[in-house]
Amino acid sequence: HQPTQGDPGVVAGHARGAGTDATRVASYNPWVSLSWLVTGKTVGGLQMTAERHLLDRHTALQLWTQANTWFSHDEGRKGQIAVGQWADFALLSADYFQVTDSDIAELQAELTVMGGRIVHGSGAFADLAPPLPPASPDWSPVRRFGGYQHRNPADGLFTRTGARAGLGCACASACGVHAHAHAWDRTAPADDARSFWGALGCSCWAF
Repeated sequence: HQPTQGDPGVVAGHARGAGTDATRVASYNPWVSLSWLVTGKTVGGLQMTAERHLLDRHTALQLWTQANTWFSHDEGRKGQIAVGQWADFALLSADYFQVTDSDIAELQAELTVMGGRIVHGSGAFADLAPPLPPASPDWSPVRRFGGYQHRNPADGLFTRTGARAGLGCACASACGVHAHAHAWDRTAPADDARSFWGALGCSCWAF
């Protein structure tokens, strides 16, 4: 992961925001992205980003909220909990600023309000949630598991440890560049970006 060590990170004075680019290269869960910005670790626990490039939690959250308004020409209208701005906010399962670094990715919204209207509720707020349309396509895992990252601790691979173990092994991925058998344990040409990604790109997502 040498190339990531040279990443210039956030440069002062430049417009920047944060997102997921999902689902082509990442999870669409914002807390996974925030965890990455703060810890520099992959979901499997591999330290990729140099410590000098890690962001504090306030800066990471600002990139996801206020900073992004520059790109949509919504500066001053949303992105902050302030008088005159849209009533967009969420109540979380735990305090983002108090949980351990390893628990940031496990946060969930229990109540979500957009423009002053409740659009999501779970747990104690479930009765306030509007009815959801059926998930599409009909084979979507959401129909079975009830939503993104809804896991039963007794479900083996759906435990945090089990998920990390599954993510660490890329056997189920048919990557044409790094093969599919335990790609994480193979020697890859990380020093040569062109060789590492291959002509058509890496599809194993193990790195």
